[in-house]
Amino acid sequence: MYTSDGQLQIAVGDEPIYLLPAMCNRHGLITGATGTGKTVTLKTIAQDLSDAGVPVFLADVKGDVSGMAVAGERTDKLAARLAEIGVSDLDFHASPVRFWDVYGEKGVPVRTTVTEMGPVLLGRLLGLTEVQEGVLNIAFHVADDEGYLLLDLKDLRAMVGWCGEHADELKLTYGNVSKATVGAIQRALLTLEDAGGEAFLGEPALDIADWLGCDADGHGYVNILDATRLAQSPLLYSTFLLWLLSELYERLPEVGDLDRPRMVFFFDEAHMLFDDAPRVLVQKVEQVVKLIRSKGVGVWFITQNPADIPEPVLAQLGNRVQHALRAYTPAEQRAVRAAAESFRANPAFDTEKTIGELATGEALVSFLDAEGTPAVVQRARVIAPGCSMGAAPADDQAYLTQNSPFATKYGTPVDRESAYELLNAATIAAAKAQAEADAAAAQAKADAAAEKERAKAEEQAAKEQAKAEAAAEKERARAEAAAAREAQREAERQAREAQKQAEREAREAQRAAEKAAAEQKKEAERRQRRLESIGTSVARTAATTITRGILGSIKKSLF
Repeated sequence: MYTSDGQLQIAVGDEPIYLLPAMCNRHGLITGATGTGKTVTLKTIAQDLSDAGVPVFLADVKGDVSGMAVAGERTDKLAARLAEIGVSDLDFHASPVRFWDVYGEKGVPVRTTVTEMGPVLLGRLLGLTEVQEGVLNIAFHVADDEGYLLLDLKDLRAMVGWCGEHADELKLTYGNVSKATVGAIQRALLTLEDAGGEAFLGEPALDIADWLGCDADGHGYVNILDATRLAQSPLLYSTFLLWLLSELYERLPEVGDLDRPRMVFFFDEAHMLFDDAPRVLVQKVEQVVKLIRSKGVGVWFITQNPADIPEPVLAQLGNRVQHALRAYTPAEQRAVRAAAESFRANPAFDTEKTIGELATGEALVSFLDAEGTPAVVQRARVIAPGCSMGAAPADDQAYLTQNSPFATKYGTPVDRESAYELLNAATIAAAKAQAEADAAAAQAKADAAAEKERAKAEEQAAKEQAKAEAAAEKERARAEAAAAREAQREAERQAREAQKQAEREAREAQRAAEKAAAEQKKEAERRQRRLESIGTSVARTAATTITRGILGSIKKSLF
C-alpha cells in the first residue's frame, strides 16, 4: 500500500512494516512453500512500486499475476482480514499493465537478436560443451570480422555452416573447426528452433527503454511477461531472464543511489536461473546483481527456498519476505535453519520454529532501513494488493495486448538482409561461378572429346579404307587364284575327259576286237562243231549201222 509520505506499507506485524523505495534497488527475495502467499506478496510489492512511479517487470509463470490489470473487489473475507490487521483505506485499482510474450500469443512479442544474446548465453541455451562453445564463439567473431549481421536463427545456422565449410581457411586465424562439432551445434540449433527459439530470436528486437516510464497518472508501467508456455522450456526461460539482466546492465547508465529505482524486476521460479547452470553463467548473474544497483535497477527473486539461490547472489538480497516452509526431512530442516539464520534475529520469537508455523498470507519480513541495514525480522501479515487476486480474464488480456502502443512496433517480424541472405547470395554467386567454370570445363572437355573422336573417326576411316583396299586386293587375288584354279580344273577336267574318251575308245576298240575275235572264235567253234557234228553223225550212223548189223546177226542166231 503506497502511502502519502512515499513509503510502501507491505505488511503489518506488531507495527506497520514499510519497504523504502530508495532501498528497492538493493534487491529482494520472496520465498515460501507452494500456497503460502508468495504471489500475493509479489503483487502487493509490485503494485505499490507502480503506484510510487516505479516501472516493474514480472515473469508470470502460472498466469495469475495477470490479475494486476484488473481492479480488486472488497469481499467479506478480505474486509475481515483487512480489519484484523488494521487496514481500512485499501485502494482497489488496476495497474497500467502491458502484456508481453516471447511467442506473441498472450502479449506483444518479445525478441532479441542473436548478436545481442551473445555466444555465452546462447551456448548455455543450446547446452553446448566447452569445445562446441569455442566453435560458436568463432562463428560470432567471423561474422563480426566479415560484416555479417547475426539477427535470427537462420543467420546463425548459415554462419555456423559456413565456418564448417571453410574450416581449413579459418584454422590459422581462429582455430580448429571440426565438422563433427559444427554438426552438433546445428542439431542443438534445430532443437532450439523446435522449442520456439525462432520466435524469440529475430527483429524487431526489444528496446528495454520501452519498459520504462509512467502513465498519465504517474504510475509506473507494469510489464508482465506471460511465461506460462515459456516456463515449459526451462532452459529458454532462464536464458531469457539472464539476457534481460545483462541487457539492463549494459544499456542503462550509472545513476548511483536514487530516491526510488528506475525499474524493479521480479523473477518468479528463480531456481530455473541456476539449475544446472555453468559456473561462468552463475558468475555473470552474480556480477550483474552486484553492479546493477548503481544503474538504479532492483532485482527480486521469487522461489520456494532460499537454498535455490547461490550464496553469492543470496548475499546481495537485502529485502526479504519469508513465507512458511515445511520441514519433513533432514535436508528440509537444514534449509529452514539456514533460512532462519539469514535474518537478523528477533528476541521475541524463535525464527526457525516460526517459519514452520506461519499461516497463509503470513510471513517473516525484514527490509532495509534508510541506512541500508537489515531490520530485525518481524512476524507479519502481508497486506492484500489493490488489484485482483486471480488472473485477468482472457478477453481483457487480449484487448490490452491488441491496443498496446507497442503492438505495431513489435507485432510484425522483420527479416532484413543479414548473414543468411548474404551467405546465400555468396553461395549462389559461387555456385554460379562454379557452374560456369564447370560448364566451360565441360565444353572444353566435350570439344577435346569431339576432336579426339573426329581424329579417331578419321583414323578409323583410314583403317577401314586400307582394310577395304586390302580386302579388295585380297579378293582380287583370291578371284584370280580361283580363276586360275578353275582354269586348271577345267584343263584337268578336259584332260580327264580326253583321257576318259581315249580310254573309252580304246575299250571300245578292244571290245570290238575282242568281239571280232570272239565272233571269229565262235565261227571257228561253230565250224568245228559242224565238222564234229558231221563226224559224229557219220560215226553215229556207222556205229548204228554196225550195231544194227551185229544185233541183227545175233538175233538171227538166237532165233
